[in-house]
Amino acid sequence: MDIRTLPEHEREIYNRIREKYSLTFDSLKVGENKIRLLKIADLEQFLEGKDPFADVSEFPFWIRLWDAAMILSYVLGAQTETKGKRLLELGAGLGAPGLAAAAAGFEVTLSDYEDIIMDFQKVSAAASGLNNVHFCHFDWLNPPKLEPFDVLAGAEILFRDEFFKPLLNVFKSCLKPDGLIYLAHDSKRQSLGKFLKIAQNDFDIALKEQSFIRDGKKVTIIVNRLRHKR
Repeated sequence: MDIRTLPEHEREIYNRIREKYSLTFDSLKVGENKIRLLKIADLEQFLEGKDPFADVSEFPFWIRLWDAAMILSYVLGAQTETKGKRLLELGAGLGAPGLAAAAAGFEVTLSDYEDIIMDFQKVSAAASGLNNVHFCHFDWLNPPKLEPFDVLAGAEILFRDEFFKPLLNVFKSCLKPDGLIYLAHDSKRQSLGKFLKIAQNDFDIALKEQSFIRDGKKVTIIVNRLRHKR
């Protein structure tokens, strides 16, 4: 990736981050589209000697492109009825699903809770040549007031039980009556079943599994589609 091709604002963001961290770009091919993701090249440098397993709740999950995010990218990137539709990615992290959705034609808002996360997202969106991506600070406990979206999406966002009800409230307030929610999680994530058990009171839930082999082991990603009960 030739950084000189970035717009001035995003190039300034890139250079500011590069002063502190080693950076790299990953490419993700989604259908006919290719998105570029700005990433930390050296995890140890970012952690600054901290033990990532000492307190899992403090681990910066956003710095990694998770399998579930890649699968959700393919799901959203394959959508065809995207014209005039708005999509919000919750807990977007690197933003791969949202960027794939933008490449497919959605008007996309990537949301997360830290400035540095959105700095990475902004550079990635510019590097991917996407101008239909917006960015939003989003606290599930105190969500901003936004116009309802046609689609909500999230990958590996169910990891703390205390966020289940706030997230459901976000679903109810941010999704249009006829809208859809796409969630993707590793099948080993135990919190998924607990969340869906609560969510089924308000949403109809469909399930699809995507499996692949990595390093001789089977990996299964569960993609759930939710819609308001009628």
